[in-house]
Amino acid sequence: MGKTIAENRKARHNYFIEDTLEGGLVLTGTEVKSLRTGRANIAEAYASPEDGELWLINAHIAEYKQGNRHNHEPRRKRKIMLRRREIDRLAAARAKDGMTLVPLKLYFNDRGWVKLQIGLAKGKKTHDKRHTERDRDWQRQKERLMRAKG
Repeated sequence: MGKTIAENRKARHNYFIEDTLEGGLVLTGTEVKSLRTGRANIAEAYASPEDGELWLINAHIAEYKQGNRHNHEPRRKRKIMLRRREIDRLAAARAKDGMTLVPLKLYFNDRGWVKLQIGLAKGKKTHDKRHTERDRDWQRQKERLMRAKG
């Protein structure tokens, strides 16, 4: 993976990530220029299959400063490019299992193209979040003890 533009850090806290996929985004020129300056936010975004296509909804890409009247809409729907089989599988999992499609990371790949990592996720309950946090704290404490002893 190349340069990270935006990351959804709360996704792993709020969801169990079952599977991840990588897809391209259909963008305009001013959106790409804005992303090169690192001005994006995918914290409140989600993906949704509609009419046989997958769409990124509610992702914020700030307007490009030098974009004049041809600038883009910051929160417009953006098409995610995946294979038909992958879109059908994600739509079926979302409908049957009650899962969510959460964007995890937005980045430039080695060729300079904007890619989006999507996670097929199931929501965590409050007690699951506490359990995960407790395990993480225990691992951290265990590492400290091992460093102090060794």
